[in-house]
Amino acid sequence: MTDPAPVPAGFFEGVFDRTLTNLRIAWREIAGSARGVLTGTPRPDLPGEDESRLRAQMLSCLNGQSGGVTARARAAELGRTYLALDPSGRERFLQLLAREFDVDHEEVKRRCKALAAATEPGERSAEERTLRTALEPPRITLLRQFNTLPEGVKFLVDRRAELLGLGGRDPLLSGLEEDLKRLLANWFDIGFLELQRITWESPAALLEKLMVYEAVHEIRGWTDLKNRLDADRRCFAFFHPRMPDEPLIFVEVALVSGMAGNVHALLDETAPIGDPHTADAAIFYSISNCQRGLAGISFGDFLIKRVVDALAIELPRIKIFATLSPVPGFCSWLERQVHSGSHDLLLPAERIAIAAHGDEGSEGNLLALLNRESRDPQIAEVLHEPLMRLCARYLLREKARPGRALDPVAHFHLTNGARVERINWLGDVSAKGLQQSAGIMVNYLYRLGEIEANHEAYRGEGRVAASSTVRHLARTG
Repeated sequence: MTDPAPVPAGFFEGVFDRTLTNLRIAWREIAGSARGVLTGTPRPDLPGEDESRLRAQMLSCLNGQSGGVTARARAAELGRTYLALDPSGRERFLQLLAREFDVDHEEVKRRCKALAAATEPGERSAEERTLRTALEPPRITLLRQFNTLPEGVKFLVDRRAELLGLGGRDPLLSGLEEDLKRLLANWFDIGFLELQRITWESPAALLEKLMVYEAVHEIRGWTDLKNRLDADRRCFAFFHPRMPDEPLIFVEVALVSGMAGNVHALLDETAPIGDPHTADAAIFYSISNCQRGLAGISFGDFLIKRVVDALAIELPRIKIFATLSPVPGFCSWLERQVHSGSHDLLLPAERIAIAAHGDEGSEGNLLALLNRESRDPQIAEVLHEPLMRLCARYLLREKARPGRALDPVAHFHLTNGARVERINWLGDVSAKGLQQSAGIMVNYLYRLGEIEANHEAYRGEGRVAASSTVRHLARTG
């Protein structure tokens, strides 16, 4: 397999720059379409003396007497103000919004007292409605206005992504981030999302974004992308009506014969194109969330189920629905076990074999061999058995908390009702695959008749569904 031409330097930045330029142009036209809109851009770092003008801008957006056109124009101008700021200015903008447009805490206290004092059912209902109104901060009313703007929802999604980075050190911004998450969770309910297949004939701007957002196996150029969209491949994504050009999450699927265990074979551009109508397996080999601002709002479980349904209708010969997934937490877990002094990792025969390849203790030698950049056949043979066994133990026994698998990918698929079907040795020998997963990949199998039972067992009892082969591997340790 030859390496494809790399993506040109600056390609990813150019994709986002074009989107931002189009947004600025659209909002400038909207902001100029109505009278009574405050104009004049503050300085990029938003010094204190510019805050009063910004505060007036925000208040004008909350002016209930404005007509629809003017309100929309004011929101567009406020958005343009934000986009013109540098990082420090943007943080001050968000702090002003969070601080001065929060709930009126004294009003909430008064409404709580009034509700507690209410005795008649009608009076209680009225006080409850009043309290609900008081609990909604004015900043939410302001943010909702962006829903009417082109790319306005995307603008809010990106602002939450920024707040996720800032909220950890600023409780005020953390509260704003929580407000925005609740707002977006309502807008991005699964009932509003549209499943679309992406093909090589899809708009070029969308294909560019696939290359930017791919998070599991880097798309290294247009030839690589075309290979992933060929006749024996499928790519599906969820879209929101207010973000029609922005995928929320997408999955890449290989249509093959039998359960695939090596991702390089699936991504080989020189391999012949298979006939999807003779395939009996759909292998989900990459699932990528595209919008960091929607973190914590889950679509992946619904996406897999919808794609399985779509493929079952299109290609009835397919009977195997499985993933080929990384084990991103395996190596870091293994390293923690060694450094903590754990002495139950290796079996006696494994200790002897590993000790023959180094001068450290057996576990130290295990890490030393694992961290080598290249793996000769002898080293691969020595590591094969202990790493496969330890990976099975990691997937089936290790917990982040009671009832939840430690590995995030395992947790995702187990929650969705899959079972741990097979562990594949050296399924991904890329630098990333070796660093995170020791090259190991896992097949999670979605058996249509067992999905609900597996889901209930995992969510209710923390029980991990697994094949007998994987369970035997885990028991040997």
